Amino acid sequence: MPGGTGHIGRFLGRALVDAGHDVVVVSRSAGVRWDGRTLGAWADEVDGCDAVINLAGRSVSCRYSAANLREMMDSRVDSARVVGAAIARASKPPRVWVQMSTATIYAHRFDAPNDEATGVIGGREVGVPGYWAFSVEIAEKWERAQELAETPDTRRVALRTAMVMSPGRGGVFDVLSRMARLGIGGPVAGGRQFVSWIHERDMVRAVEFLLSRDDLVGAVNLASPHPLPQRELMRELRGVVGMPVGVPATKWMAEIGAFVMRSDTELLLKSRRVVPGRLVEAGFSFELPRWGDAARELVGRLQSVQ
Repeated sequence: MPGGTGHIGRFLGRALVDAGHDVVVVSRSAGVRWDGRTLGAWADEVDGCDAVINLAGRSVSCRYSAANLREMMDSRVDSARVVGAAIARASKPPRVWVQMSTATIYAHRFDAPNDEATGVIGGREVGVPGYWAFSVEIAEKWERAQELAETPDTRRVALRTAMVMSPGRGGVFDVLSRMARLGIGGPVAGGRQFVSWIHERDMVRAVEFLLSRDDLVGAVNLASPHPLPQRELMRELRGVVGMPVGVPATKWMAEIGAFVMRSDTELLLKSRRVVPGRLVEAGFSFELPRWGDAARELVGRLQSVQ
């Protein structure tokens, strides 16, 4: 599991171990070491393994400076490329390569949901910041690196992942729940923009489902079937935490808040209306498809450890 020390890798790795799988983490800081760009001794772990789950890539929770955007691009494309090279040279290649991707690949839109068949790829929208197109370009090149790999004996799946909601420190739910408790979790810039999300439990189950299904290849959306506008998402979350007030924020206020938090407003303002067409068609059933139920489960776990 390259990138297994990150937020998603930690809970996904624990769940896979609990399910009886042997998980080898490959990272720059722990487990089997690599640099994310070049072949090395780490590639021996790929030869003979059942599956590779590549989660590597710089966090998007940062200011979208030119340097950070370039690092986001390079860390994703380089790691996917070198994982493909490791699989290509393996004498016994894995039967499946699950590659992290992102729902950000789809266009900023309100009119209809994006599934894998009818979804609109972004990067050409009118009336949005120009640098948003670079995030789409990152996603496209990330997936392209997997597509170009010469791995004919390995099934390849790209996870177009929405915001993953888990109670761990530093994740998106940690930030949203703190905002809700403080009474500042109101609509941002009107709150019409859709938020696509998936509960960590359903993400784990979806990954296990995709590992087991030999007929699923290519891009798969990992998102709840029920995305909702940001204002509704925060209203339901405030109800769960018992905060009746949610101070709204204008776009310029969001810019200030994002600057203070060393993040970027694209994460707040882009309308990500994404649904899991292929998962549902393949028979996958979500345990927590509705935001209210997911938020109550997550808040309950947070409260149980406090």
